[in-house]
Amino acid sequence: MIGALLLGLVAGAIGRALVPNDAFEGMHGPRSWLVSIVLGLVGAALGWAIFTAGLGIGDDDAFDLGGIVSALIGVIIVLLLAGFVMRRVDGGHRHGGARV
Repeated sequence: MIGALLLGLVAGAIGRALVPNDAFEGMHGPRSWLVSIVLGLVGAALGWAIFTAGLGIGDDDAFDLGGIVSALIGVIIVLLLAGFVMRRVDGGHRHGGARV
């Protein structure tokens, strides 16, 4: 379980660094760490579903290089989708955290 959390943190942090202006960029501190872990875990599940279950690429070994790469790709997909949804819900406007 600790390994899964570490994988989530690493994949989430790298994914958030690679995607400019992600939907969660204004967060700092423990909340930001938690979002990175959750993004990493969701991204790892999505990456596994796409590559291992869907395409038959990779294996079921936990925490190998391919797992990190597929988790990172999953995180990027999740971040792009979250940004798209947040822009649609917010109407494309950012108000500095305050709803107008």
